[in-house]
Amino acid sequence: MVMIDKIKFKLLSPKMIQNMSAISITTSDVYDADAYPVEGGVMDTRMGVIDPGIRCKTCGGRSGECQGHFGDIELAKPVYNIIYIKYIKTFLTYTCNSCGAMLVDKDKIGTEKSISKLAVPKTCPSCSEPVEKIKFERPMSFKKGNHVITPEEAREQFEKIPDEDVKALGFSGGRPEWMILTILPVPSITTRPSITLTSGERSEDDLTHKLVDIVRINQRLLNNLEIGAPEFILDDLWELLQYHVSTYFNNELSGVPPARHRSGRQLKTLSQRLKSKDGRFRHNLTGKRVNFSARTVISPDPMISVNEVGIPEAIARELTIPIRATKDNIDDLKACIMKGPDVKDGANYVIRPDGLKKKIIDLNKEYIMNEFSEGYIIEKHISDGDIVLFNRQPSLHKMSLMAHRVKVLPYKTFRLNLTVCTPYNADFDGDEMNVHVPQTAEARAEAEQLMLVEQNIRSPRFGGPIIGGVQDFISGGYLITKEGTVVSKELASQLLFKVGVMPELKKESYTGKELFSFILPKGLDVEYQSNVCRKCNKCKKEKCDNDAYVKVVDGQFISGVIDKNAIAPFKGEILDKIDLDYGHREAVIFLERVTRLATEYLMYRGFTISVSEEDISDAVKKEINKFVDEHFMKVYALIDDFKNGKIEVQPGLTPDETLEGLILGELYEVVNKSQNLIAKEAKENDALIMAKTGARGSIQNLTFMAGIIGPETVQGHRIFRGYKGRTLPHYKKGDLSAEAHGFVRSCYKKGLSPTEFFFEAMKGREGIMDSSLKTRISGYMQRRLVNALQDIIVAKDHSARDSIGGVIQFVAGEDGIDPAKSDGGKLLNI
Repeated sequence: MVMIDKIKFKLLSPKMIQNMSAISITTSDVYDADAYPVEGGVMDTRMGVIDPGIRCKTCGGRSGECQGHFGDIELAKPVYNIIYIKYIKTFLTYTCNSCGAMLVDKDKIGTEKSISKLAVPKTCPSCSEPVEKIKFERPMSFKKGNHVITPEEAREQFEKIPDEDVKALGFSGGRPEWMILTILPVPSITTRPSITLTSGERSEDDLTHKLVDIVRINQRLLNNLEIGAPEFILDDLWELLQYHVSTYFNNELSGVPPARHRSGRQLKTLSQRLKSKDGRFRHNLTGKRVNFSARTVISPDPMISVNEVGIPEAIARELTIPIRATKDNIDDLKACIMKGPDVKDGANYVIRPDGLKKKIIDLNKEYIMNEFSEGYIIEKHISDGDIVLFNRQPSLHKMSLMAHRVKVLPYKTFRLNLTVCTPYNADFDGDEMNVHVPQTAEARAEAEQLMLVEQNIRSPRFGGPIIGGVQDFISGGYLITKEGTVVSKELASQLLFKVGVMPELKKESYTGKELFSFILPKGLDVEYQSNVCRKCNKCKKEKCDNDAYVKVVDGQFISGVIDKNAIAPFKGEILDKIDLDYGHREAVIFLERVTRLATEYLMYRGFTISVSEEDISDAVKKEINKFVDEHFMKVYALIDDFKNGKIEVQPGLTPDETLEGLILGELYEVVNKSQNLIAKEAKENDALIMAKTGARGSIQNLTFMAGIIGPETVQGHRIFRGYKGRTLPHYKKGDLSAEAHGFVRSCYKKGLSPTEFFFEAMKGREGIMDSSLKTRISGYMQRRLVNALQDIIVAKDHSARDSIGGVIQFVAGEDGIDPAKSDGGKLLNI
C-alpha cells in the first residue's frame, strides 16, 4: 500500500496532454448512420464506453469496468485559458516582450502586498527595449497601444521567461506558456455520458455539445488557414474558437453571452459542475445523502422529556439499529423477529454470519426465527430509549445537532419539548427536522455522553443556559408563585403527582411559593431580581412591594416570582445555579418539573386573551394626545430655528442631519412617555402578564396596539423618499413636520389612516428585505469562516493548533476556559 503524502495541482503541458490522450479528435460527427460512435469523434469508444455490450478499444473493459480515457483536440491556433486570464495579464505586464526578463526588482516583490503596487519601468532593464503599457479589455483580449496581442505573440513572450522569474512572479504551477492552449484535453465518455430517451433518441451531455462546437470551428479555421483565407475571416473564426473554449471552461463569464442549448437552456460546463451548492464538491462529496435518516414536520409536546424526541410509529418501523445476537439477548431478538416489519418494536432484516441478508416477512419469519442463533445480526426497529441524532437546518452552531432518546408516539410528526426550541431556533409554523440513527454501539455511546441535550444546557459561546422554559412555562410559573396564589391540598396533590413529586402534604392549603418549593433541590440558595422588577431607586429585597426580589434559602422559595429571569434560556438564574451546583441531570429534572407544573396549573386555571385586554382608559388616551401635541410644538420650534439659522450644529453633522436627529429624539420621547404611562396604568391581565414576565411580547407591543405607533424610520432615518420635496401628494412641498415624514399617531386597534398605512408599509418592506439579504450575507460569511478555521483544534496541552501542528494560540481562547463548563464564561463566580 502506498501512502499519499501530499498532492500538488499544476497545469498540464501540451506534451503531458498528448501522452495521456488515447485519441486525437478530428471530426465533429458524433454517430454514423447505424448510431455507432464515429472514429475520431467526441464519442469515440477509445475514450471509454457507457453502453452495455460494447468494449473499450483502449483497455478492453466493458461499461462499469472501464473508467474512461482522455482524448485531445489539436487547436488550429492557440487560445487563452480563461481561468488563468489574470496570471496572463501579470506576465504580459511585468516581463519584457523582447527578451522575457522581469521588469521589476525581485527583492521588491516580497515587500509589497500586491505586485500591482510596483511601477513598471519605461525601458527593459536587461535589453533596454521600450516597454509599452498593457491594457486588458474584457472579456479576453490584451492591447499594447492599438495593437491587439494575439495568443501566439503572448506564448512566444512567455517561452523566453526564465524559470526563476516565473516563481518570483508567484506562479508555481508549471510554465506560463501552458496557460495558452495549443492542445485541449477532452474528458472521457464516462465524465459526460449520453442518455437514451423514451422515444429511443440519444440526448448528449452539455460538455459533448460544447466539444462538438469546438471541433467544428477548429476544423473550419484549419481549412481556412490551409487555403490562405483573408485575415478578417481568420480573426472572426479565431474569436469564435476562443469563445467556445472559454465557455467550455466557464459558461458564466462576465461580459460574455452564455452558450445555450437549442431549446434556450444555458449549458452547464466545467466550472458550473464544480462550484456552488449543486456542484461536485458540495453536492456530491461533502453533501451526500445518507441512509438511516428521516425528515418530517415538528410539533410541540410539553409532556415528553427534555432529552426525548417523539418519533412517529411509521418512521420507527423504517429506521433500524443492527444488534448482534448473544446468549443474553437472543430471546428478546427472536421476539422482535416474530413481530415482523409491520408491528412496533419488530425487525426488518436478519444478517447471517456469512453476510447474507434476509428480509423478514410473514411467510418466512418462523423459519428465520428457528435458524436464528448467536452471531446473527438483526436490524431492529428503533424503540423507546434508543439514541438518535436530531438536527434542524440551517446548522449554525454545535447545538443544531443534538442527541435525543426515542419516544415512539402515534401520528405523523416529530414531537419536541419546547425547552429545546432555542438551540435549534425551532418554531412550529411548518418547520421540518431530521433524525439520524447511529449504527454502531460506539457511535451511540459517544452521542449519549457528548451530544445528549442535558450535556448541552450551557452554551459554549457565553457560558449561560441555552435551554430553558419559554412562553406558557414562564406565564404558568409566574401565576403559581405570585402573591395571593393559594391551592387546596387536593389540587396541590394532583399537580405534584403530574410533576412526579409526591411529598406528604400535612396542611389543608398551600401557597404557590410553598408548592414551588417542593420541586427545588434541597440546599439551593439563590437571590436575584426578577423580570417584573421596576428598578426602584432603593431595592427593598424580599420586602419588595412588587414581589420582584427572588430569594431561595435551602430549597425554600421565600419571596419573588418565577419568570423569564428564573428559568428562561440565556437568563435563567435558578436553572443556571442548579446546573452549576448539582449537575446537568438535576438541572434537566428541575426543568421538566417546573415546566410540567406550569403547564398543569395553566390547564387548571386557564389562560386566555380577549381584544378588550388590548385597551387603555380614556384618561390615558388623552394624556398620550397631550404628549403628542407638546412634542409636535417642540418639533415646529426646531424647524423654525433651522430655517432661521439658529440651530446649533452638532460635531460631525450637517445642519440637516442635526435637525433630523433632534426631531427624531422628540418623536421617540412621545413613544417612551406613552409606554411608561401604559405600563403604570394598565390593569394586570393575561396579556400584561406575558409582557412583564418576559413570556411573550412587551409593553412596547401593547403601546403600539392600544396607544400610539410613533415615528416610522427607514435605515434609521425619517422617511424622505418621494417626489419633488414631499413624501406623498397629501403634503406640501418642503414640509418637514412629523406627519409629513412618517409619524403614525394612530394605534393598531384604532386603525391607520391611508397615509399612515403607507408609511407603515415602507417600514415593513425594510424588515422583509433585511431578513432575506442579511441572512444570505451572514450565511456566506459563516461558511467562509468555517472552511478557513475547520482544521484548528484544541490540543491536549490546551493550545490551539492547525492541522500541521502550528500554534495559533498557546492557550485556547487566551484564558483556557471552556465557556460550556464555566460560570457565564468565568472560571469562578467569587
